[in-house]
Amino acid sequence: MRTKWQDEVEGAARATDYRERAVAYRAIGQFRFRQKTELLSRGLEDESPACRGSALLSLELLSRDHPGLVNAVRARLHELSTHDDNQAVRRLAILCLKNGSPQRETILLLGSIADDDEQDRELRAAARKIGEDLRKKAALKR
Repeated sequence: MRTKWQDEVEGAARATDYRERAVAYRAIGQFRFRQKTELLSRGLEDESPACRGSALLSLELLSRDHPGLVNAVRARLHELSTHDDNQAVRRLAILCLKNGSPQRETILLLGSIADDDEQDRELRAAARKIGEDLRKKAALKR
């Protein structure tokens, strides 16, 4: 059953003003609108770093109990974590990866970011920490 709030969030996510879109993407996670995860996927593609960041924050929040959400957008998270122009967006994408399944390609990607001296120090530290967490999670599954 759709509520007025859900309709408003969906409308705001389609707004021309990036600030409205960013608030909408953040609200999806805050209000636990799991049925709006398709909007989050759109938010990950948004031209605005604020919108991408808000979508990533909501994705991280919603995926804590549902790793399938991260697994569904893993390729996009890999792309954001390695090539986004905004360092905060890159760190948030890495943070989201911790809630997904510990897949080998993700662990290798995070290791390469952590070992790259040309990358931002905070980005390398985040990649190192999340990579270690995923390695531990993988070891526990064996």
